[in-house]
Amino acid sequence: MTVHRNVLGTALEMCSIEPMTGFTREGSCKVTADDYGVHGVCIEATEDFLQFSKIKGNDLSTPSPMSGFAGLQPGDRWCLCAARWREALDHGVAPLVNLAATHEIALNFASLEDFLAYSIDNGQS
Repeated sequence: MTVHRNVLGTALEMCSIEPMTGFTREGSCKVTADDYGVHGVCIEATEDFLQFSKIKGNDLSTPSPMSGFAGLQPGDRWCLCAARWREALDHGVAPLVNLAATHEIALNFASLEDFLAYSIDNGQS
């Protein structure tokens, strides 16, 4: 069994089960070999980020009943593609991150210092 680790080097924690998230829809931001989008960053959605993502072509706020997706609201936690988080960081709208639930592979897209600066535990953005 593969042990998934977070950006802090410890066991990966759950991100959210309400709404259910993760590439594997198990609530965890574990990244598997078939997850080409690298859905490894556990975020807490903000209105600014949701609007940014929508403008960039990934509307996370509009419900899609056919796919069982209720749409995200500010405050929801979600496993986000690491490249999208980096893009949001570069545009000044990066959402906060749950470090314990963010997969270590996300460090290929942003530094630990970047993630620490946007840690939910810090309450800063």
